[in-house]
Amino acid sequence: MKATAKAQLNSLRVGPRKARLLVDLIRGMHVDEALAQLQFSKKDVAVPLKKLLESAIANATQQNIKRDGLVIAEAFVNEGKTLKRWMPRAMGRATPIRKRSAHITLVVSGDVDEVAATKKVAEADKKADTKVKAEQKADAPKAKAKKKTAATKTKTTKKKEDK
Repeated sequence: MKATAKAQLNSLRVGPRKARLLVDLIRGMHVDEALAQLQFSKKDVAVPLKKLLESAIANATQQNIKRDGLVIAEAFVNEGKTLKRWMPRAMGRATPIRKRSAHITLVVSGDVDEVAATKKVAEADKKADTKVKAEQKADAPKAKAKKKTAATKTKTTKKKEDK
């Protein structure tokens, strides 16, 4: 069964065109090949992009997706906020400078490890059962205490009524 995992990096202070160069390079690759490609790239965007890919891989392993079959299914770069600055020029003029940012999204897909998934579900069920039992044990003394306080309240109100 195929499954996907996603990782997103928002407001990276680099131009989207520069980021798209590397994202286009790794799209569709196996994750290990993409990591090697990013490791030896001279582009500055390679460092945060590699970190983002490692995050997507970690998200996939959390969802019990086998790492050996992980492929970058989707990778895209959207434009983020643009910081507008200006630079003084000759004769009292000013020219605009646009400092662009990018939002990068990676989606990796692969096969689910069925054995690990069933183990995880079994462990979660076991934890839930023990938690319920612990809550029931904790609630039992409280219920007894409530009964005792209710009984003592009725006794005191009866004494007040008798007087």
